[in-house]
Amino acid sequence: MIDFQGLKDILINNSSFIITTHVNPDADAIGSALALFAILKKMDKEARVLSYSAVPYYLEFLDEDKVIERYNPDAHNKVISGCNVIIIADLNSLNRTVKMEQSIRNSPALKICIDHHQDPEDAFDYKFCGTEYSATGEIIFDFIKETGIAGLDYYIAVNLYAAIMTDTGSFRFDRTSPKIHRLTAELLEAGVNPTYVYDKIFDQSRISKVKLLGETLAGIQLNETKDLSWMVITKEMVERTGADEAEVDGFVNFCLSVQNIKIGILFFELKDGIKISFRSKGDIKVNKLAAEFGGGGHTNASGARLFNVKLEECIANTLKAAEKYL
Repeated sequence: MIDFQGLKDILINNSSFIITTHVNPDADAIGSALALFAILKKMDKEARVLSYSAVPYYLEFLDEDKVIERYNPDAHNKVISGCNVIIIADLNSLNRTVKMEQSIRNSPALKICIDHHQDPEDAFDYKFCGTEYSATGEIIFDFIKETGIAGLDYYIAVNLYAAIMTDTGSFRFDRTSPKIHRLTAELLEAGVNPTYVYDKIFDQSRISKVKLLGETLAGIQLNETKDLSWMVITKEMVERTGADEAEVDGFVNFCLSVQNIKIGILFFELKDGIKISFRSKGDIKVNKLAAEFGGGGHTNASGARLFNVKLEECIANTLKAAEKYL
């Protein structure tokens, strides 16, 4: 049970806040951060949202006022060290803030985590977390409803809808409960147009993303028993199509769309390493598989990032490890 009153007391009793989230933010990260920002502004608090990564183009409609600032150490480290509270949303480990990490750790500010992933690290002063939640946006919705800290206006509603809709896989993942549909109805009653939000996020892709997805799908492979599939994105593919890292979000889910597949894996070659995304069906715990490679996440959706390893070697080692979970 999350202590929402404790969170409310922190917001009431402090005056200056920094809100941040993980590298390559998705809709849950962006939507949650902006909803928290809106709550704080309604309380007449000083608040800023910082992000290591730029807002993905398909999520810019959530931040039309350009609230989110791209992290710049020269401009922001002093701000981070001088605020009362740092709110870290939709992540459980500070290393996912990349070059912001050390500044956050060194700050004397109160550090609070609002998240739905497993096993948040001990660096936070307070954790308002629950793995039973479908999205961080759902936690914020409950916070609003249970404490009455802010009204559910359109701005907050559209950000929370985007957060929850995407992290539930458009309301098809396991945590899509009756409660999720009831709270979604409240968001729609606040003015959210689901067709508009879906179109902005999923149906306005750049041609670079479509071309990269096509190449990636063409190269999908299956194991001998045809219950594991994997896809590979190389640096050369990204450069040739003109895509970027943020556009790859969600590609791995196509692995599970193949008949009888239980585990899907995406290997994404980056300039400084390899990002591995894991997906599974049923009770196959790919978070434990990800942990073998220093990663983690949810039971059916996890990831890891490796450095100083060759792509071919990474693929071979990961597939061998994955077979144990089938």
